[in-house]
Amino acid sequence: MRILGISAFYHDSAAALIVDGRPVAAAQEERFTRVKHDNRFPEHAIRYCLDEAGLTLDDIDHVAFFEKPLLKFERLLETYLATAPHGFSSFRMAMPLWIKDKLFQKPGLVTALKPFAPSGAGIEDKLLFAEHHESHAASTYYASPFDEAVVLTMDGVGEWATSSVAIGRGQTLTTVKEIHWPHSLGLLYSAFTYYTGFRVNSGEYKVMGLAPYGVPRFADLIRKHLIDIRPDGSFWLDQRYFDYATGLTMTTRRFHELFGGNPRDPDAPLTQRDMDLAASVQLVTEEVMQLIVRDLSRTYDIDNLCLAGGVALNCVANGKLLRDGAFKSIFVQPAAGDAGGALGAALAAHARHALGERPALQPGEMDTLQGSYLGPAFAQDEIASRLERAGARFTVLDDDQLLDRTVDSLDRGDAVGWFQGRMEFGPRALGNRSILGDPRKPDMQKNLNLKIKFRESFRPFAPSVLAEDAADYFELDEASPYMLMVADVKRNRRVHLTSEQKQLFGIDQLNVPRSDIPAVTHVDYSARIQTVHAETNPRYHALISHFKKRTGCGVLVNTSFNVRGEPIVCMPEDAFRCFMGTGMETLAVGNCLLDKSAQNPDLATDYRSAFAPD
Repeated sequence: MRILGISAFYHDSAAALIVDGRPVAAAQEERFTRVKHDNRFPEHAIRYCLDEAGLTLDDIDHVAFFEKPLLKFERLLETYLATAPHGFSSFRMAMPLWIKDKLFQKPGLVTALKPFAPSGAGIEDKLLFAEHHESHAASTYYASPFDEAVVLTMDGVGEWATSSVAIGRGQTLTTVKEIHWPHSLGLLYSAFTYYTGFRVNSGEYKVMGLAPYGVPRFADLIRKHLIDIRPDGSFWLDQRYFDYATGLTMTTRRFHELFGGNPRDPDAPLTQRDMDLAASVQLVTEEVMQLIVRDLSRTYDIDNLCLAGGVALNCVANGKLLRDGAFKSIFVQPAAGDAGGALGAALAAHARHALGERPALQPGEMDTLQGSYLGPAFAQDEIASRLERAGARFTVLDDDQLLDRTVDSLDRGDAVGWFQGRMEFGPRALGNRSILGDPRKPDMQKNLNLKIKFRESFRPFAPSVLAEDAADYFELDEASPYMLMVADVKRNRRVHLTSEQKQLFGIDQLNVPRSDIPAVTHVDYSARIQTVHAETNPRYHALISHFKKRTGCGVLVNTSFNVRGEPIVCMPEDAFRCFMGTGMETLAVGNCLLDKSAQNPDLATDYRSAFAPD
């Protein structure tokens, strides 16, 4: 059975294709259009998925959409009616868009899908619609290695649900609990994203990265005024402090008065207050998630937990849930946000309409996601041809030469673009569309942020560590292939701080080396870890192994191959443009190796003006 899944029209549109319950292709639309968080119908992603499998829409059994528009419209109408006349400005803006584009989506989807069906017939009969949280839950449970699991989904909002619990057993997935709009942990976090001057739906991870620089001195105010938390983790938000339900912003004047001022202008410098706000909402979020997970463990007595929804991208909270031990194993779907809804809709449709059991894991597989390497790949001849057309100057090497020369660059402190194999599905670069560096270099974190990524200096970088060496570097005893778990650096690797360094506060802590891998050690000694496995990414594993053989260090700095405001690169020419617009010294695309000093300087890209801040 062949099922195409689609998510679209809000943010991070995507398409995914599964065959007999196994994902074979998936990608976000933004990677092809180069528009970050592109919300349009994912025509390029659909074309890629079908081409990857050698199919047309005529060969597809079902097309599954990731939510139910009529239910979402019902929620909008009831919200506006319940709060009228407040929210009329928002209502006046939303209704024409809904009536024109979003409400009656079935005819629109049929029209948009016709170019992919040579026969032009039968498309309407193939369309299925899943509920938003059903898609999220299916995306993580059916991809997981578990035959039985509790599934927790938390995000901003779907149709009505903002948090939901389902129980997965075999082929069945049954929703048992929900928290409904407007009470949303995801939107609480997004309110502070907005208030601290970052963009909602894209800046939440900045708040998470900023939190360790602060002190959670506002946590009691949040608990007392904004959110009523019950012993089982269920919660209620006081809507007098929020404007997201019917307004045009996230927070109200009452919120601003509570925390002592207006939202930070995005161009204004970050202050200690912003860091303390980030620390406070991060702490409260962790507390709520921990209470929920502990209660679920007591209630259902199941060993395994699956997480999905945008809140599941909070890898700091995920790491604390893992260490808390309420569940023996935790699986987080790598495209946990709305892009992953495309995959989930397809998997949910397969569970309902296919005969037979879930596909079994193959030897060496940790799950059915192929390491999340589900995007486009390019043959060596095509890579060379595309680079030549872009004006690149390169040397073609064999595999051993490529690894040796790349390690040479890393060892001398270069920032290396690493473009290999199939593109990752989800927001994290996992070693195929990555910028790499030497974690032992104390200035690597600063240089990557300011000279390569053109982003805020406080942002931490993730370590890619050989799976077999992870326990030598980090307090982590489970695999973390998708960079969605945070754990502490081992104590024996930490650097003793001087008395003066211990007195530093806030952002002044930034450039103090804290371990023998300082470029990936955050100010609280934590790291967002990717364990690299030879079974899922043999070339990346081989590169880190070569680096370890040369240096004794089995870790690399890994950050996504893009600059601030740009999607992760997809095509070889995207990689070359990014290379030419940044301070990267070396680029490896397939077996083509590029040195910056050998390139035509007239091809340099001005990324600082080409992309808006994210």
